[in-house]
This record gives sequence, C-alpha cells and structure tokens, in this order.
Amino acid sequence: MNAKEMSTLQSMWRLIRYRPILYTANAILWAGVHLFPLIPGLLIQQFFDSLTGQASWSLNASSLAVLLMVTAVARIMNIYGGALTDTIHRFHMGALLRWNMLQWILRQPAAAAIPCSPGEAVTQFRDDSSQAEDAISWTLDFIGKVLFAAAAIFILLRVNVQITCFVFLPIVLVISVTQIASKRLQSYRATSRDATGKVTGMVGEMFGSVQAIQLAGAEERFIHRLRTLNNQRKQAALKDRLFSSLLDSVFSNIVNVGTGLILLLGAASMQRSELTVGDFALFVYYLAFVTDFTSFFGRFLSTLQQTSVSFKRMHTLLQGAGADQLVEHNPLYLRNEFPEHLYPQHFPENTEAPFSSLSVRGLGYRYSDTNRGIANISFELQRGSFTVVTGRIGSGKTTLLRSVLGLLPMQAGEIHWNGSLVKDPVSFFVPPRSAYTSQVPNLFSESLLTNILLGLPEDRERQENAIHTAVLDQDIPMLEHGLDTMIGQKGVKLSGGQAQRTAAARMFIREPELLVFDDLSSALDVTTEKLLWERVEQTPHAACLIVSHRKAALQRADHIIVMKDGYIEAQGTLADVLSQSKEMQLLWEDEHTSACSE
Repeated sequence: MNAKEMSTLQSMWRLIRYRPILYTANAILWAGVHLFPLIPGLLIQQFFDSLTGQASWSLNASSLAVLLMVTAVARIMNIYGGALTDTIHRFHMGALLRWNMLQWILRQPAAAAIPCSPGEAVTQFRDDSSQAEDAISWTLDFIGKVLFAAAAIFILLRVNVQITCFVFLPIVLVISVTQIASKRLQSYRATSRDATGKVTGMVGEMFGSVQAIQLAGAEERFIHRLRTLNNQRKQAALKDRLFSSLLDSVFSNIVNVGTGLILLLGAASMQRSELTVGDFALFVYYLAFVTDFTSFFGRFLSTLQQTSVSFKRMHTLLQGAGADQLVEHNPLYLRNEFPEHLYPQHFPENTEAPFSSLSVRGLGYRYSDTNRGIANISFELQRGSFTVVTGRIGSGKTTLLRSVLGLLPMQAGEIHWNGSLVKDPVSFFVPPRSAYTSQVPNLFSESLLTNILLGLPEDRERQENAIHTAVLDQDIPMLEHGLDTMIGQKGVKLSGGQAQRTAAARMFIREPELLVFDDLSSALDVTTEKLLWERVEQTPHAACLIVSHRKAALQRADHIIVMKDGYIEAQGTLADVLSQSKEMQLLWEDEHTSACSE
C-alpha cells in the first residue's frame, strides 16, 4: 500500500487504534458533555407545561433551578475530565507521528534524509502533526454531537414530524458547499504551509550563517529576502484563514436561515394547537444544539480536507515508504527509560568476527540535479591498512566515501565486508564496525566531553586514550573549564583544528575497526598532522580510509586512490601512482609548492 492508497480517514483510524482505551474513555467523557443538554431541555418542557396544567409531572421554579444547577455542575466536571484526557490523548497522537517521521529520517542516507529544506521539515513536524491531532480531537466532538442530535431529533419527531424533517435541510446544504469548496480549501492550506516552511528555513539559515552574512555585507539583502518571504506567507495564511472563515460564515447563515424557517413553522403549529408551550420551548432549546451540529459538521468536513493536506505533506518525509509507516504503532517510552538498543548505556561491543577486508566493486552514484558523481569504483581495503583517496576539488572523493558508508543511496555496485555482501550500508557502517568524521565536523552546543561521548558513559581510560590519539591532550588544559568547557553552536569556541580533532576523538573512543576521515587534517599544522597520523597508525588493528591531499598522509599511505572526474585514474603505492598518473604528478607538485610557500 502506498501513500495514495491510504486515505485520510484510514490514517486517522490507525492513530485512533494506537491508544484505543484512552480514545474510548475520551469519547465517553465528551459524549457525556454533549448529551447533558438533553436534560435541561426536558426539564424546561415539563416546567412550561406545568404552568398550563399539561405536564406529566409537576415542576416548580425552585426545583427547576436546583436541577439545572446540578446538571451544570455535573457537565463542568465532565468537561474537566474530558479536557484532561483529551490533552493526554492528543500528545500521544502527535508524539507518534513525530516519532515515526524522525525514526524514518534517521534510517535514510544522510544526504537524502529529508527531501525539503530544514524549515519545511520543521513545519511538517510542528504544524502538520498538530493538524492531525486536531482532526482526531474533533472526531470526539463529532461523536458527541451526533449522539445528541440523534437523541434530540428522536424526541422532536415525537413532538412534530413535519417540522423536525426541516432540520435535515441545512445539513444537506452544508455538505454540498463543503464538497464544492474542497479543492480550494486544500490548495490554500498547502500554499500556506509551504510559505511558512520557507520563512522558517530562511530564519534558520540566517541564524546559522550570521558571521558569513556580516563578512559579505549582505544584511540588507537577507532582510529584504526574509521580508519578501514573510509577505508571501502572510498573504497565503490570510487567504487560508479568510476562506475558512468565509465557509464558517456560510455555514452559520445556512443554519440561521433554517432555524428561522423552523421557528416560523413551530409558531404556526402553536396557533393551530398542535404544539404545547412546553413542546415549543423544548423545540427552541434543542434546535440551537441541533443546528450547531449542522454548522460543526461543515467545519468538521473542512478540517478533514485540510488534514488530508497535512498527511500528504508528512508523507513526503517518508520518501516512498509505505503509507502505514507514518501511523505505524511504536512505543514512545514516555514513562520508562529508553531500552538499551535505543540509548546505549555502555560502550558497544563487537561480537562478530574481527574485520579482515573491505571490498568495493563497481560502485556508482550520480546526483540527479548535476549528473555528476562517481562511476565504476573498485578497490580493496585490508585490516590495518592506511588508504588515502586524493584528487582535485570535484573529482568525487567525498562522494566515494559517502557512497561506501551509505550516506548516499547506492545506485550501482556492491560492498563486501569480510567477504559477505553488505545489503544496507547506512545501518551496517556504524560503531563498532566503523566511524566517520565529515569534512565539516558536526558539533553541538554542549561541553567538549559531551560532544566526544555523545551518549556513552564516562570511562576515564578510554577518554584519555581517545583524546591522546586525537592530539587534543595539549589543548584541553588551555580551555577555560577543560573537558567541561561549553564549545558553543557548531563548536564556534574552538579553532578549526580543535573542532576536527574533537570529532576524531569521538570516533576513537568508540574503538571502531574502520576509521573513515574526510580531509580531517585540512585545518591542522604540519607538526600536529604528522603526530595525529602516527598515533592513528598505532590504533590496534584499525584500518583507515582517508580523503586527503596532504603529503604527510600520502607518504604514510600503503595504498593511494587517485580520483579524476568521478573515476579512479590510478591506485597503488605512492611510487606507483606517481609513475602512472599525470594527475597525481600535478597534485604532488601543487602540494609541494604549497608546502614550500607556507
């Protein structure tokens, strides 16, 4: 079943079934809230009929007041219980949707994790999941109002069949109007959500690039762009809100006209003595609630149309997964600790056979927008080896690494680990098998130690070994609070070299069998880089796959892969590639010139 085959109602039904007991209790409480007005109507009927001597049982003003007060207090208590239960239930529905979206995103190759901007994804997590919550909550009111309308109509039919039949006329008109306006409702809601996502994304980019904007003197340009996007969002939101309000107004007027017609018919029936005073009072009292259901029914249909847009938008984050993935029933762990496999409480242990070889055969990937990438990549990597991938900018070095690790979806080729085919690289190449540091390290606005551990427990010996291997041991005493120093967003309080070595320490502490670095030493001085590679080589049994153009890495490599225009031009030892590849000769000469000029 794909996303198109699961309707909005089917998705909502799956959400309702996630917490059936909670939903049932919620429905019973809100049904009680909506059914309570039946009692005052019957009391008012008996009161007025008792004044004319036509009541089946006597009811004076004092008794009426007491009974109405008791009914009101009971309804208030019911509303309180319903609101409390509804809040808990809504939280579960929204949390499940967000959990499923996030879980799916984390399973995807990093470069294709979300098919939209981060701002758009935020609106899908925040606004669209809230819309789904609203729709589920509205079903409770719908159930209660349907029960009240059914009971009230049954009572009114016993009073006067002809007049009661006119109650259904506004409902037919409301359904017709909603069907006519459904496409425009969906269009305005989708446009409004998209415009909001663009504004959110722009704000996020501005906050993350303040220094770059200031250095480029582009403040006014960015503010102008943000103002333009915000005006577009305002116009889209205004159209969405205005059209929804217009429909509400149409529904209300349809109801008011129908109510006036019904009251005129009721007055005529009283003149003909077909209705008693109590019957007419009952009619007037119930009619307000029945016609309110008609108006609510129109708004409920509108909400379903808007909710269908939200479900479609949330499905876009799943990128081709089954439609039931979004509403799949999963535990949320709201009261208990996360299980060990979700939140590691210890250092991971590798119970598999020790790593011996990694074989890449015919690997290929092309970016759809540029048609650039890599093709027919094949190489072998042995336990304890030091392999360097080099080449010019744009030659495909980073794409090669990311394709091997599953950070880009595999389009062609095979990867074998210890001779066995790796079917899902993105979930396979994780600690303790392998660890990866990207060209721009991903650091968080936490302490230095937290960035190194990332959820692992503190282990002094392993921490010291990792910090030593990353050549951070001389830097930490110079920081204000040592390992407890808050490094700021993206490690802004660290130098470029310190940020890279912090990310490296995060790898080393997990003791993986395969270390993958993407230009790790680009911000390091020659002495620090040399010391780093010496210590990495001393890491027991680990194999290294490194992107670098620096001589310190190339001279230490036992295998070099030279990339050009997405293909391997040559591979082998340093002497081999220098003798075989003109590209390598040019790269070596450029690096030699750069080193002499430093």
